[in-house]
Formats: sequence, structure tokens, C-alpha cells
Amino acid sequence: MRSGIPVRSLVLWFPDWPVTALAREGFVDPAQPVAVLERNEVVACSAAARAEGVRRGLRRRDAQARCPRLAVVAADPVRDHRAFAPVVALIEERAPGVQIVRPGLCALRARGPARYYGGEQEAAAVLLAALSELGLDGARAGIADGRFTAEQAARAGTGPRDPVCLVPAGGAAGFLAPLPIATLADAAPATGAELVGLLARLGVQSLGEFAAMEPDRVRERFGESGIRLHSLASGRDPRAVDPRIPPPELHRDVVFEPPLELAEQVAFGVRQAADAFIAGLGAIDLVCTELRVELSGDRGEHSERVWLHPGSFDAAAVVDRVRWQLAEEVGPPGDGEDGRALLRSGVARVRIEPAAVDAASHHAPAIFGAGPDERVHHALSRVQAMLGHRGVLTPTIGGGRWLAERQVLVPWGDRAVTTKERARPWPGSLPDPLPATVFAGPHPVEVWAAPPGGAVTLDDRGRVSAVPAVLAEGGRRRSIEAWAGPWPIIERGWDAARARRAHRFQVVDADGVAWLLVCEGARWTAEARYD
Repeated sequence: MRSGIPVRSLVLWFPDWPVTALAREGFVDPAQPVAVLERNEVVACSAAARAEGVRRGLRRRDAQARCPRLAVVAADPVRDHRAFAPVVALIEERAPGVQIVRPGLCALRARGPARYYGGEQEAAAVLLAALSELGLDGARAGIADGRFTAEQAARAGTGPRDPVCLVPAGGAAGFLAPLPIATLADAAPATGAELVGLLARLGVQSLGEFAAMEPDRVRERFGESGIRLHSLASGRDPRAVDPRIPPPELHRDVVFEPPLELAEQVAFGVRQAADAFIAGLGAIDLVCTELRVELSGDRGEHSERVWLHPGSFDAAAVVDRVRWQLAEEVGPPGDGEDGRALLRSGVARVRIEPAAVDAASHHAPAIFGAGPDERVHHALSRVQAMLGHRGVLTPTIGGGRWLAERQVLVPWGDRAVTTKERARPWPGSLPDPLPATVFAGPHPVEVWAAPPGGAVTLDDRGRVSAVPAVLAEGGRRRSIEAWAGPWPIIERGWDAARARRAHRFQVVDADGVAWLLVCEGARWTAEARYD
């Protein structure tokens, strides 16, 4: 602001951006009634929902009462920012110096684009045309003195037929005067709503009425926060556009023409890009700790995966991950694990980019040489590079009721990701202390009663037919000195095909060895041994 005159600003507004972000990521159909809720309150809704009477600020049950077929989605600021980032990048290609006010709302100084494109109206039209090519036909533009007035101008646009609203220089106060006092609520989220409510109770219903109040009286009654809002209502926005600094381009793309069929050819082709990728991070004192690799096939197939590293990636490790991903993805149709599409044609494009970075100083070599952990890391990484991704596995503990499924083997450097979370209660699971030796598969045994008794069985109520006296395991009979149980485990009783009903026993043989046995029907197995 110079001499008290706000800087001419151009604001681009995308109505109901949270719904647009959901649609762009393929989660909802924007033509259907959709509402995004935060704290059980509607913060955005689709045009179809609005036609049914859904509005911002409605409680969830009120919105569903007006539109019973309303699809409700929880708000996610991370998703909104992620979907908005490529939109801002597109705007910056036409007019640099963009400030992200929040997802779905950005501002830039109008002077530069107006000079380049021949006027403010023309500059807004160019930006909206570029956004329309991206599929964002509902964007609106406002041009005025100051960010606040430009935002209100964008919101006051008449829609797709005339999406640009231009407030002439010096006309901000007159444009804002008829707007309701509630317009100030979003300008200062911390104090705006409280001040707006107080002004409404005092009879101030429009921005013009608030602007007509004496600044000294406003300061005495409402303090500095009231003065800031009074300046906005008067068309004297003291806030300048603060352009963001675009993040550096850290990714690398390799395009193969013609597409390559062999993994070794692809790995050789990305070596130079991997060197440039690591060098680019090093130039800004960063290292990559999580790497995203995207592979595109000649027929449109796509493979994307995030790879972890116990330390930080170097160029050789990047090439290894590309090779390993190709080894896992290339195959005949229908062999994809977890529904992933396999690459059934040549690789046309490889993209490598950092999913997470860290300061290079945190990964600098120690002054007095490498410690034991670092030497172990280098040794295991070399072995993994020779044997492949699953050539070196490390154990971790997962969730589940059975000991075998709680043992999870994870490739060296990867994060343990299991469908069974360890933190769940898992009723029926074995409490501590746990056995030292867990059999990977069913280890058949037999349990007999004292002579001349036969095999020990359980009835439908879980009662043993006789006292366990003999354990036959591995061709050897052992007398049972002590036993405890049974403890039932009943799983998926609602699913006849996958239902399981078993009972656990703990027994101690004559050699002092403790066993964890499972009786399922008439079949006995050893689940583990306490060594």
C-alpha cells in the first residue's frame, strides 16, 4: 500500500473447493448431492445438494433431512491443498507471484498481468481460460483495491456467463457498503465472528454502516482487531499480496522412445537422471529419505510406489528401486497383487521424485568413523542390492490372535505396513510372556490320556474328555507333568466358510519344556514352544 491506497489485486475463487478436490481425485461424482462436513457442520456442498436446500453452516442431520440421498464426506485440509497445488502451478505459468490464501482462493498483484495481457479484464480472462482447459469452469475472478475487496468481488460475480467482477480504482468503499456485516467473519477467523455478532446486536447490519463509525470510537470499543476490520470495511485493506516462493523442481522424468521392454535397459536409462536427482537435492542441502517412483507403460498402464530407506538414498539406491519395482510389476494380466495393474507393455516413462526429504546435515558421516549401526546398514544394503528387494528381511510384530500371523517379515528399509494393526485389542490373543519359538506352519502332535485311555478330545462346550497325560511329538512320547486350559478362540462365527473354533492349552513335559498346543476339532497341533 502506497500513500494509504491499497494495491490493485486480482483474486481467483473456486466455489466449494473441497467438493471439487474430492471430484478431481475421483472420490465423488460432482453431479450428485455431496456435502463436506467439519465438526458436524457443512462447510461445502455440490450444486446438486444446494438445489435440494443444503447450505453452508447446516448441521449434519438438518442437511440430511433436506436431502436424504446426500453423500457426506469428512473435511480434509491436506487433500484440499494437494488438489490445489497443480492449479496454482498452472496460474503461475501465466502470471507469477501467486499467494495461496487457502485452498480454493488465491491472490496476485493485478499490475503485472494487466500490463502483459493489455488490461485487468483481459488478464483475468486469460487465467480463467487456462483454468477452463484444466476442467475448472466454475472459477471466478475479482479485481479491486486490496485483497479483501477483490475477494468479495469474485464472490459477487454472476457465475459462468460473467465470471469477472471489476471494481474501479477508488470504488472499493462504495462496492463494499451494501454487503452484510457477516462478510467480515471470514476475514479474521479468530475474532471476526465474535465482533460481527456484537455489531449485529448493536444494530450495525452492513459494512457501510460499520465504515461510517469514527475510527477512534472503534478503537476504544473493539481494540486493534476492530480497527483492522474497520479498515477492510472502508475499502482500505492494509494487507499486500505476499507471493509464495515456488518450490524447486526436484523430480526427474525419463522418457523412452521407443518404449523399453527389459528392466536392465530401463535401469541403465535412469542412471543419469538418478545422478541429477541426487545432485539437485544436494545443491540445496537436502537428502531423500522416501522416494516415489512412477512407471508408465506404452499402453497406458501406471505403477506408483513410495520406497523407504533406512538412511538416505544415493543414485545407486534410486536405480535399484526402479529395477525392483519393475521386477514386481511386470507380468501377465491378472497377476497384480492387491489389485495393482501390472505393466504388460514396454516402459515409456519413469518419474522419480522425493516423497520426503531431510537436512543433509542429519546424515553426514561421523567425525570419528562409522558406528556399528552404520556399518550394519551398509552391509545389509549391499546384500540387498545383490539379492533384490526381499533378499534381506527384518522381523517386526503385527496384530492378530495367532502367533504365526503376528510375525511380520519386512524388507530392509521398508516400513511395516500390515492389514492387522498391533494396537487393536484382539480378544483371545496370547498374553505375555510369549513363547520364544513359534512354528511357521501347523506342527502336528498327539495328546493322549493316561493308559489305557485314548486320544484327548473336547466336546462342544470345551470340556476335555480326559486328563492330558502323554504328548507325542516328532516320533517321541513325553509325559505331561502339568497342563492348563482350555482357552477358546472363536473367529468369524458369522461366516461359515471362514469360521474357526479352537482351544489353546499350555503343557509342561517331563523334560521341563513348556508347549503351547491348539486343539481344533479332533486335531492337535503345537503353535509354539517356550524355550
